[in-house]
Amino acid sequence: TRHRITGIRTREGTQFVFVDTPGFQTRHSTALNKSLNKTVMGAIGDVDLILFVVEAGSFTLADAKVLSLFKPGIPTLLIANKLDEVHRRAEIAPWLKGMQERHPFAEFVPMSAKNKGDIERLFGICGKYLPEQPWFYGEDELTDRSEKFLASETVREKLFRFTGDELPYTSTVVIDKMEEEPSKTHKRFIRVAATIVVERDSHKAMVIGDKGERLKRISTEARQEMERLMDAKVFLEVWVKVRSGLSLIH
Repeated sequence: TRHRITGIRTREGTQFVFVDTPGFQTRHSTALNKSLNKTVMGAIGDVDLILFVVEAGSFTLADAKVLSLFKPGIPTLLIANKLDEVHRRAEIAPWLKGMQERHPFAEFVPMSAKNKGDIERLFGICGKYLPEQPWFYGEDELTDRSEKFLASETVREKLFRFTGDELPYTSTVVIDKMEEEPSKTHKRFIRVAATIVVERDSHKAMVIGDKGERLKRISTEARQEMERLMDAKVFLEVWVKVRSGLSLIH
């Protein structure tokens, strides 16, 4: 994402307000990246608890740069994700010792994000560090963003998942139309038209892929994610645009 997004989860009398930020940019000093980094640093100073998520046994230069931003006084949990992919658990001990030397983490939480039990355990750990105060949001609220914004971010997330570093970060997704229509077979039916805007014809070809297969995959996974988020049947059209050129897929 290029935006600061709030996710809300209320359970067992506790409201968790998660702040998701853009990734911290370390490679290119463009005006956009400087703005994104400013958003990240602003968010770090506003929270009660930081979850520093890394792959178990790994610590990159990018991780080190982000870790250096953390301010003293805010408790930080070291979340060692993908523990299920570590075949030799004995290797974690020296890695953990090195991590503890880099930062005074409040706790070490080994886990796999795919494991629901680990997620529940993480909620319990986080709850210990949250202050007692009135809730900021209603019990049923999930985010402070609109469904239109979520639709745009969902397509964009799938776009970069399937193109990786090949596509410039400046590529955007615009929601041209988002309308809820009556349906006899579904509780909610939403029609969405989105445009992926890229900078060059070569980027357009990259997004579309061989015989349109990559764009089909982006569209299908984005639609499925929207249906889960919005609890609705979604009909999604995705266009790819370079200046005045358009390509469409359903």
